[in-house]
Amino acid sequence: MKDKIALETTIKWIQDPSKGVMGRKVESLALEAIQLVEARNGFVRCNFIVPTHLADKDGNWHAGAMATLIDSLGTATAFSFSGNVKASLDFSLSFYSTVKILEEVEIEAKVVQRKGKLTSVEVKVKRKYSGQLIALGKLWTTSSQGSKL
Repeated sequence: MKDKIALETTIKWIQDPSKGVMGRKVESLALEAIQLVEARNGFVRCNFIVPTHLADKDGNWHAGAMATLIDSLGTATAFSFSGNVKASLDFSLSFYSTVKILEEVEIEAKVVQRKGKLTSVEVKVKRKYSGQLIALGKLWTTSSQGSKL
């Protein structure tokens, strides 16, 4: 039952900011029109067409907007696994390619490890049709609940 509630909350966490229902304005802008494809405990997959308002001066997806989306999805995925997220402790990004505005990408976030109150999540952003890696985000979150894993 706890896993089901955590998963339902995660789905709402992803979908509501994209509709402007909840969250900070920056999250709502970064997640606007995200399409949730699959969600299970510890795993989230989404499709995203990069909107024009997230463009940098060169017409690419702004790196800061991409980082916001990666952080939001990573934290939501950690929550789906643990049912509790208190804070992100470590966040790193590697950028491999740029993405043009109106290009479609696939984002996949998965829990890769859990140690006590710490959860590690990996988030990959790939071109939808070629599968080319665009960015890789890694984050550690902490919760107020431990784990026996």
